[in-house]
Amino acid sequence: MEFCEGKPLMQDPNFVIPLLDHKYTDGIKRKILDISYCHSSQSQKLDIYFPNEKKHDLYPVIVYFHGGAFMIGTRKDDALEPMLRALEEGYVVVSADYRLSKEARFPAMLYDAKTVIRFIRSKAKEFEFDADRIAVWGPSSGGWLVSMLNVTFNNQGMEDLSYGYEEYSSRVNAEIDWCGPCGGFDKMDDYFKKSHLGIADHNDPNSPESLFLGSPLERVKELCRLSSPITYISKDMAPVCIFHGSIDQVVPVEMSIDFANAIKEKAGENKIELHIEKAKLHHGNPWYHERYVSDACLSFLNKVFYQES
Repeated sequence: MEFCEGKPLMQDPNFVIPLLDHKYTDGIKRKILDISYCHSSQSQKLDIYFPNEKKHDLYPVIVYFHGGAFMIGTRKDDALEPMLRALEEGYVVVSADYRLSKEARFPAMLYDAKTVIRFIRSKAKEFEFDADRIAVWGPSSGGWLVSMLNVTFNNQGMEDLSYGYEEYSSRVNAEIDWCGPCGGFDKMDDYFKKSHLGIADHNDPNSPESLFLGSPLERVKELCRLSSPITYISKDMAPVCIFHGSIDQVVPVEMSIDFANAIKEKAGENKIELHIEKAKLHHGNPWYHERYVSDACLSFLNKVFYQES
């Protein structure tokens, strides 16, 4: 099956990510919205949603980082809805914004994401967060971001402690990546040229990835390597659960296959759970909102957090 006609979903400049319907948050009794976790940009804000019923002594935390081709998106988009189902399991859900590529290039959004994790740990006592059970979850470019968060936990060059909470760790304890471009931006076009599932235009000077890195990908091969999660895999990384559609027309499915295989080789098979969903496109409604997907992700988190010794 081919999807070469027209512009792919997230590379269409007229594409707008739908916002979350209020019906999903109206029943949440306790929520704290529009919190600034840093003060260098108006983009550095987050929302906290608490479960109506406390099921653990301390709240395990899921942090959602939205997608949007590094250039659009919001913490209040409709992809948050599957994550909010975690409230039923007793998780707190934090949804965070960060600086996009129109405001700041790589690695600024990674600095922001790590500041979010440090901020959450700084508030653990106040809000009864479990600082040893923090998971990150993101789709598409958000999947790239949570993967970079995970694999660069000990990389001082990928963190700016001047943003605050420097005494706290930005390490995460579990990761869920939905269709993230984690195998190297400069390899995406090669895969689409072979599969014909999407348009091979990621190397274009105005592609989301080129704009994010500040230069056409073919001119910055080393920066492509440095911005790829697959570069930093180690045995000490947190366990990862990946979902990817087999006919994704925006991010080649090979991105996740390569990332998963590298994790198996370098970190161990116990660190990776890979789901390739047959005949599914890129993320978003309807398939990301199907209940079995979020159920599988929550099962993964419960196993990592509560069933392993």
